[in-house]
Amino acid sequence: MRAVLFGTCAAAALYAGLSQAQPIPEVIITGRLEEELPQLLADVGVRVETIASEDLVNGGYYEISQALQMQLPGMYIAARGGAFDYVQVSLQGSRTSDILWLVDGVRINNRLYAGTTPVDTIPAHMIERIEVLEGGQALFYGTQAIAGAINIVTKSFSETPDGVLSLGVDTNDGRHISGHFRDTIGGNHQFVIYGSSDQADGFHPFRKGDQQPSSTDRNRSYDVVTLGGKYGVDLGDAARFSVSYQHTDAKLDHAQPKFVAEAYNQRDEDILSAKFDYAPNGMTQFFLKGYYHWWDATYTEFDNATIPPSGSLDVIDDHTPWWYHDYGFNALGRFDTGSGFEIYGGYDYQSYVGQDDVLQILKRTETVHAPFAQIRTSEMLSPDASFAFGVRHNMPSKGKDATVWNASGQWDISHAFFARGQLGTAFRLPTAEELFAVDSCCTLGNPNLKPEESFNLNASLGGHFHPGMGMAQINWELIGFARNVKNLIAADAFDVYQNIGGTVETRGFEIVLNGDINESFSAQASYTYASVETKDTNVQIPDTPKTLAKLGVDFHPMTMPFGLGVNVSHVGNIYRNVGSFGRQNYGNYAVVDVAGRVFLDEDRRHRISARAENVFDQVYATRVRSTTTDGGVPYVYWHVGTPQTFHLEYTYNY
Repeated sequence: MRAVLFGTCAAAALYAGLSQAQPIPEVIITGRLEEELPQLLADVGVRVETIASEDLVNGGYYEISQALQMQLPGMYIAARGGAFDYVQVSLQGSRTSDILWLVDGVRINNRLYAGTTPVDTIPAHMIERIEVLEGGQALFYGTQAIAGAINIVTKSFSETPDGVLSLGVDTNDGRHISGHFRDTIGGNHQFVIYGSSDQADGFHPFRKGDQQPSSTDRNRSYDVVTLGGKYGVDLGDAARFSVSYQHTDAKLDHAQPKFVAEAYNQRDEDILSAKFDYAPNGMTQFFLKGYYHWWDATYTEFDNATIPPSGSLDVIDDHTPWWYHDYGFNALGRFDTGSGFEIYGGYDYQSYVGQDDVLQILKRTETVHAPFAQIRTSEMLSPDASFAFGVRHNMPSKGKDATVWNASGQWDISHAFFARGQLGTAFRLPTAEELFAVDSCCTLGNPNLKPEESFNLNASLGGHFHPGMGMAQINWELIGFARNVKNLIAADAFDVYQNIGGTVETRGFEIVLNGDINESFSAQASYTYASVETKDTNVQIPDTPKTLAKLGVDFHPMTMPFGLGVNVSHVGNIYRNVGSFGRQNYGNYAVVDVAGRVFLDEDRRHRISARAENVFDQVYATRVRSTTTDGGVPYVYWHVGTPQTFHLEYTYNY
């Protein structure tokens, strides 16, 4: 696999070198209705944050949880044991299970477990941009988009030759190589190829003293290889056919504080999609897309049989499979009536089959059919205000049907002020674990579960102003959000999943500032407050910070061959009930990253980048749990965040 990656990068670099001798301005082909959907939703009041590939490159990130942790307003994200590991996520006070993840519009959430996110194998090198749609997004995207949807867009098509090759190292014994190349052939054939390899021996993922002598697997390592490609062809002026494929091969250490001599997940993951776009005129557009997502993993764990370890091992699992296959199709059409209204309509079909022999989830299949429609105003009706209303009906083969609705709007009050908002309902279907788990040692599934239902409100007032320094412009926005979740799925006193009574209420606000101070200096800052409590308890739900603050500045003088950026993330109090130890606070910390780059030539093709991650070596918990010492004494242990780490990378743009 790694040999294929090296060959792909080398061939792309050779092709590019032969095809261009001078720098060519980059022109990106953005796509059609599906690719434009986040912006179309933003036009009618949905708040959309975008992290561009330039932000990822300048920040020195090679894995997306790092970028989201430091740069995305309103999102708390903490990787359990550093890069390419499971993460704890909260978006505007949500739980991890309330966020839908997509790659190029294909949903990639783990359909076995609600809390196991897919970001542990997504490298940053392949990304064109990350689109974050805040608030309930069930209308177009379906289950799990209660607090928002995050679409990771891989490298887009380009009309001109364009490519990158990067080599990097870090002080956690990390080695990184990545590259991509894209071009258009014959005027109507576009292609993109990309690949990356990220591996590291890792760091010690527990506090000093938390790891017991019985555990001899001391560092948390990873080895992730990703290869992907896209092909598109224009079939005349109105139609386009495109296909994309991505394969990931990963070995991810599963660090534990006791007994373990070796434990890891090994995964092969494939995402295949094909799409037909048709836009015969400016009044009509539609697309039909099919996708298949294979997620095939095995878990291996060998424990030390004696204390102290003597070399004798107990086999807990030996390449035990846990897997799911997620496939389906969706269709969406747009029609402009020409009388001030546009109509959107579509159909979504999802099917998955999954099984886990580690925690004993028997093989099960579930399908969901969902028609949906939206009507919205156009500029013909009002150039300064736009509104939309839509309905979706979900028909799962397991559990109850769920109908959701959404209303949104935006009003440009003046050139410098705007107001926008959305309200509606969303839902989350139970996972395979919640429906079908049968392991007597753990929580039992319940096939009679209802979907979780929520009512969501996001509203904001924003605008921009000029502080009087040349072309400087500061953008600001004050956002309020509220969310009520009913039929919350959780384990009861008998360790059986149930729909818990009562309502979980989220109430909060967010302040976002960003802008260019001058042509060489930009900055962004945000503060988020989120109270998330079960009604009448006045107790914050577990693993959700009440406050979150972020600050980023970037210095990028075009007349000088260097740049420098600083990002700070401060996480407020986070609580979790840990067995007999009761409620534990593991938040209230700040992490600082510094990244710089130097360009070695006038055309800025050759670049040296450096990044200091967690500059002040802050020791902080990404999650807390309890176990017993080798002597049987209970104690609380921490999974700790990435310690002070230095990264160095060379990049060639061709």
